Amino acid sequence: MKSRRKSAALTAIIAIALGASAQQPGLKGIEVADMDRSVKPCDDFYDYANGAWRAKNPIPSYMDRWSRRWQAGEVNKDQLRNILDEISSRPAQPKGSPAQLTGDFYAACTNTKAIDDAGITPLKPYLDAIEAIHDLPGLQKELENLNANAIMAPFFFGSAQNPHDPTQMIADVGASGLGLPDRDYYLKPETRFVKARAEYLVYVAKIFTLAGASDAQAKAAAQTVMTFETALAKASLDNVALRDPHATDHIGKLDALQAMTPHFDWKAYFAGTGAAANDINVDQPAFMAEFEHQLASTPLADWKTYLRWHVLNDATMSLSQPFVDASFGFYQKDLAGVGELKPRGTRCAEQTDALLGEALGQEYVKRYFPPEAKRRAQALVTNILSAMHDTIEGVDWMTPATKQKALEKLSSVQVKVGYPDKWKDYSSVKIDRSSYFADHTAGTRFAIADDWSQIGKPVDRTRWGMTPPTSNAYYNPLMNEIVFPAGILQPPNFSVSASDAVNYGGIGVIIGHEISHGFDDQGAQFDAHGRLADWWTPEDKKKFQAKTACVVRQFDGYRIDGPEDIHINGKLVLGESIGDLGGLKIAYLAFKKTAQGQSSEKIDGFTPDQLFFISWGQVRGDATRIETEKLMVQGDPHPVAKYRVIGPMSNFAPFAEAFQCKAGSPMVRSDADKCVVW
Repeated sequence: MKSRRKSAALTAIIAIALGASAQQPGLKGIEVADMDRSVKPCDDFYDYANGAWRAKNPIPSYMDRWSRRWQAGEVNKDQLRNILDEISSRPAQPKGSPAQLTGDFYAACTNTKAIDDAGITPLKPYLDAIEAIHDLPGLQKELENLNANAIMAPFFFGSAQNPHDPTQMIADVGASGLGLPDRDYYLKPETRFVKARAEYLVYVAKIFTLAGASDAQAKAAAQTVMTFETALAKASLDNVALRDPHATDHIGKLDALQAMTPHFDWKAYFAGTGAAANDINVDQPAFMAEFEHQLASTPLADWKTYLRWHVLNDATMSLSQPFVDASFGFYQKDLAGVGELKPRGTRCAEQTDALLGEALGQEYVKRYFPPEAKRRAQALVTNILSAMHDTIEGVDWMTPATKQKALEKLSSVQVKVGYPDKWKDYSSVKIDRSSYFADHTAGTRFAIADDWSQIGKPVDRTRWGMTPPTSNAYYNPLMNEIVFPAGILQPPNFSVSASDAVNYGGIGVIIGHEISHGFDDQGAQFDAHGRLADWWTPEDKKKFQAKTACVVRQFDGYRIDGPEDIHINGKLVLGESIGDLGGLKIAYLAFKKTAQGQSSEKIDGFTPDQLFFISWGQVRGDATRIETEKLMVQGDPHPVAKYRVIGPMSNFAPFAEAFQCKAGSPMVRSDADKCVVW
């Protein structure tokens, strides 16, 4: 956008979009029965908006969190199961067609007798290959083979956009190879980390025992794995440091990478992968230095134990039931507090979506995402982008030069809604009903080869980072794009039969959240073209950083429930919290331009503004297991659900006005503490 003034074309689009979303009689409102009226909205809006639903709907034993939103995600999977049950019952499908691939994959996955009868046999070639390693060249070749199977140990290798020329894809080498969630689980002394390390040792030993080791051998192997991974953890950046794009920006040529790790032949590795060896980004040079140290000093026997572990651990959910149970027992039960496995059919639907998602997604969108849903969702996006335009124009702390750059970036945002315009072709993947492990391997190898094939090529802007049935959304700063799969454009987030208050308070805030990511502490470091480039004047940047520091302080002050004094890490959740704060504001501003937003007519006793805020409280009102909250506080950039509701609302004056909250109320931050970024 060359000017701060909206173009005539944009104004026309906005007018059409607002008309398309105008309020009509009979549209669905909020879930009044989900509210806890015994709680005052100005005291705790999280409980007020959704407390009754949580009280009546405890978290299912197979889930780590629960709300109507999470329930809807599981409904998506039930719909996928229905599709797959139907498709797999008709085995005579054209070879390589979406129906043949997804139907046969699902049929093999649900054939538990064949999987259990096979036991660990499918892994024997991989374990034999590791046993056959006798020197560093053999070790290198095996690392390449494992990487091609998505076993990224000890380093990650894949494609990435060049942050300085985001029209080009380059190779990316990163830190990986840990079995615990992140580095802090190996290093920190707090009780929850000590407990996790002890449970991890038991789990590793159990898997080795299932693979045929004696108890003594398994315990020794577990100690070897822990020692190896702890060394890698010490050389890895923590989750807060990883949020800084400059911390992982180290682009060079093959010679520079080779100099970091003289014991590894990168020219041979690139030749083996088939990837172009032009520009290469090394995410964490210190990690590569530790990789070199391990190559030079760690006995091959320890390397082989470490690689056996990662082959076994990666394969557990594709093997017989004892392996599945052991993996679930540690990663879901011990770490996340989940009580039981999801039904096999649901897990198989998840795996089909994960590996063949755009094949399965074609049928999903035919059945569950009609054209009118796409049109209305696109109209919402248009309106909320317009509200963000008005917001940027209206801020009083930016100089005209920076404001112009911000508006240029906003005008360049690419929007993807529902599903890709060009579907991925999986016809080369060899899938049949005889072996789930073989099918899973084929799907995985295709995904990795597809990713590696992008290295050295121009960016393909038609590609999606999520499958159509996914109940999620994202902003990609290097693409400067916002993406909303059909799976998230479902009730309670969004519905063509919902009122504007419900849609703008639900999916509207999510849309605004993703738009705001382009202007959070990370996204603001990328320009309109997706380049990692500073487009701020120095004084504006200081003002912006002062505003984001307010959000850090706010979320540092929140703690999760439970006996331990565990606080949210404000720096870790900063980007998502800015997204929630900005998303709430711009969705509200867009809602105020609709017919219902301009009306004062009450529905179920609530004003339109109140309905908007209740909708957001109900969409984000998750119940979460305490074990999962501990995982989130450590490694998830999203705050726990309660603070995603009360955090942004307590800063937002229209919320206080809607519910007549007085100064000093728990849901009203003081003027001195109030955070406003956009």
